[in-house]
Amino acid sequence: MNNYKQLLRVGAAAICLLIILVTESSAQRRYNTHFVPYSSVTFGGGTSTYFGDLAGYRQPFKSLVTLPRWNAGIGYTRQFTPHFAARAMFTWARITGDDYTYNKSDIEDNLSQYVRNLHFRNDIKEFAITGIYNFRPDGRNPENRARFTPYVFGGVALVAHSPETLTPVSDTTSQHWVKLQPLHTEGQGQPGRDKPYSLVTVAIPIGIGARYKLNENFNIGIEIGYRYAFSDYLDDVGMGNYAARDTQQGIATSITDRRFEPLAARVKSHPERYQVLVDMFNSGTAEQKAAIEEALTTSVRSTKGILQDGYLLTNFSIQYIIPTKIKCPPIK
Repeated sequence: MNNYKQLLRVGAAAICLLIILVTESSAQRRYNTHFVPYSSVTFGGGTSTYFGDLAGYRQPFKSLVTLPRWNAGIGYTRQFTPHFAARAMFTWARITGDDYTYNKSDIEDNLSQYVRNLHFRNDIKEFAITGIYNFRPDGRNPENRARFTPYVFGGVALVAHSPETLTPVSDTTSQHWVKLQPLHTEGQGQPGRDKPYSLVTVAIPIGIGARYKLNENFNIGIEIGYRYAFSDYLDDVGMGNYAARDTQQGIATSITDRRFEPLAARVKSHPERYQVLVDMFNSGTAEQKAAIEEALTTSVRSTKGILQDGYLLTNFSIQYIIPTKIKCPPIK
């Protein structure tokens, strides 16, 4: 039911956005009857960066440069007026996070996250409808569009996702990626716990970009945009506690709570990750020992925060301008 509600919200928002753009287009044409609307197809790719429980909003630059991944997309844009356009875009993006990698250089200040030792990757499929405002207006037809056009955009997106994690390092079995949602790592579905989280959510994309006219038929572009997701589980870590061990079966028993693993599974860290904690405990102050003990025994799995998960995409693209009129060769 929640998925249907999200789909309805996305559909309603998309319809409203198109109505606004079409209305604006009609108003603009009253003042500029010579403008010829045109369309373009975009192909692009770039980087993807995750923000959430495993890479906090409080350190945005560190989150931005830690474990960037890739994205690729294809889109269709309709330029309705000299200033306004609408775009439909499909993007495939990978995001990832790792408690060890993010906190290994500052363990004492980020002790609870370092001890938690979680990591994930998530291949996101995003379909977004956005409105675009060009700061420099286009000319009367596609051939006369502005040479350089900075712009802003905003809209709504439907996102399908499924976080995964690597199995623990072992001398007897090889590591492999497993899907996290079916493992109910925060006891989802158990009495008194939340229902399993949805693998479909809504996101709000906003950002800035610029395009440059190469010739009559092609632009190149650069864009950076943030997506605020209406889900706290892109990383499989919400506001819940660890699932009780007696409710877990199979691989879930070793995936849910990874605090006592000797190595960080994603990087197979050396020296041993857990040995670092043991050495800190043996040589630390009473306050440090108490902090380590609390991190190892707490039932709380998440970090405190008021924001949902999100991700930032950079994109470099080439745009093909679809001819407004197809010229047929003369028949002899």
